Amino acid sequence: MAPATHFSHLSGPRQALLRLFQAVNFGYVEGLEIRGGEPVFSPPPVVFVELKLDADDSPRQEASLAEFAVRAEVVRLMDALERLGDGTVERIDIRYGIPRRVLIERGLPEVTR
Repeated sequence: MAPATHFSHLSGPRQALLRLFQAVNFGYVEGLEIRGGEPVFSPPPVVFVELKLDADDSPRQEASLAEFAVRAEVVRLMDALERLGDGTVERIDIRYGIPRRVLIERGLPEVTR
């Protein structure tokens, strides 16, 4: 399947996740459940917002747009969710409304068993 390159190409739950990132702007999301490669918001993840007192952290311009090209980081995150299938994303670090780092618990690789 070709990667989603625009907001409208994302599923409803993935659009909701991206809108959450835009609303947070700076901070992180913990404990995001994934089912069938899609974010699930029940139970809701824990959201932490970082208040930047030394910089302008105005809302993302894309937050008011119905359509826009998604960043490469978003495409990579969505691919990672697809590969995860079912599980929990422990933490997603967000900077400028963009997912920058993701922490996913995985079992030991086959080579170490």
